[in-house]
Amino acid sequence: MTVLIADDDQNIITALKLLLKREGLDSVSCNTPKAALELIQKQAFQLALIDLNYHEDTTSGKEGLDLISAIRKVDEYLPIIVMTGWGTVSVAVEAMQRGAMDFVEKPWDDNNRLIAAIRTQIRLAEIAKSEIKLQIENKILRSEKNNLGNMVCESPAMKSLLKIVDKVAASDMPVLITGENGTGKSLLASYIHEHSLRAAGPFVSVNMGGISEPAFESEMFGHIKGAFTDAKHDRIGRIELADRGTLFMDEIANMPTGQQAKMLRVLEEYKYEKLGSSQERSVSVRVISATNADLARLTAQEGFRTDLLYRLNGVTLDIPALRDRVLDILPMAEKFLQAAISHYESPAESFSRQAVDALEHYSWPGNVRELKHVVERAVLLCLQEEISVAELQLPALNVSTDMQVSDEFFAMSLEQAESWYIKQVIENNDGNSTQAAKTLGISRSSLYRRIGKSGK
Repeated sequence: MTVLIADDDQNIITALKLLLKREGLDSVSCNTPKAALELIQKQAFQLALIDLNYHEDTTSGKEGLDLISAIRKVDEYLPIIVMTGWGTVSVAVEAMQRGAMDFVEKPWDDNNRLIAAIRTQIRLAEIAKSEIKLQIENKILRSEKNNLGNMVCESPAMKSLLKIVDKVAASDMPVLITGENGTGKSLLASYIHEHSLRAAGPFVSVNMGGISEPAFESEMFGHIKGAFTDAKHDRIGRIELADRGTLFMDEIANMPTGQQAKMLRVLEEYKYEKLGSSQERSVSVRVISATNADLARLTAQEGFRTDLLYRLNGVTLDIPALRDRVLDILPMAEKFLQAAISHYESPAESFSRQAVDALEHYSWPGNVRELKHVVERAVLLCLQEEISVAELQLPALNVSTDMQVSDEFFAMSLEQAESWYIKQVIENNDGNSTQAAKTLGISRSSLYRRIGKSGK
């Protein structure tokens, strides 16, 4: 924590710096309002401890009061404690009105009180910032419900899909979402719910692959007290929780075959029974399911009921793999970049030209989930404003054909091939020889020798 001290009395500055150092607090000092304001514009401080009177006028406090107003224009939340040897009630009141948090007369006779005031104001400022941050995060979450969250629809494939989604969302028809792992199936399910007539109702998500068969009925339908040995209380199941809303069943192909008939009844009759009870209960729920499996093949192998599949796929929406929607890669990566920057301390601001090229040519077997992970990792590793290819750490052998070497490469001599490869690695690392050497797995001096040898 760093405190800014602004006072024209060097003795006061020295005493304060020693006191703060003894308390484990760093400090930066200056002796004019102008210098104080310049420091605040350049550096983050946890508190400003400022004098009200300087060389221009040693009694009115005008310079200090003007400094408070100027600070507030630069930093709305920086806690300010004012000090003066000419304290009056009117000056103290005006200081508070302009944005000061506390008032200390010089010379102070109680170091403990001064330190307590400093720590109190720093703590109050931290709490206030946390509350503001929470409000902003909640606002962002609310806005994302209406714009498909982090799903980007710049590619023709996604624009076409979204047109269908908007029509389907307005109906109450069951939806089956298919696509590879990490393509955003759960996000699309949430979007459909938020744009449906059931948007005011609950959205209940359940991973069918995460429920064991013995626990399936209790988890999905609920149970009554005494239904089994450990059933000490009634339990509400996922289906009941989703009443008047949407039930999203992810990884639907993993549903135990022995339980599929019971789920079929819910979809056909909208009725179910809690485990341990014969009481028939009714439910009004829209079902959205998702899978990356080939359900047609599973039904042919009798691993999935055909009649259940017919009930689930009123409309089937297939989310294209990220490699098939290249126009979405960079906008999505930039969204993840901004989100990561807000969470991690990093100088990263953008992607280098070579990094953008690598992102758009990588095959993304893990789809959107992998892209998010790669960007977050790159932000953490980044040492400059632009993220380089090396910091993306994309597997070299998993690129699309556009990035693979041409037939001319195989006609080169070993020396020519080495020279070409070194040049490519240096370009991909934006000319950074240290990063290039790291990528090649050699020392920087060895890299220079090889460059000299090739005459490049």
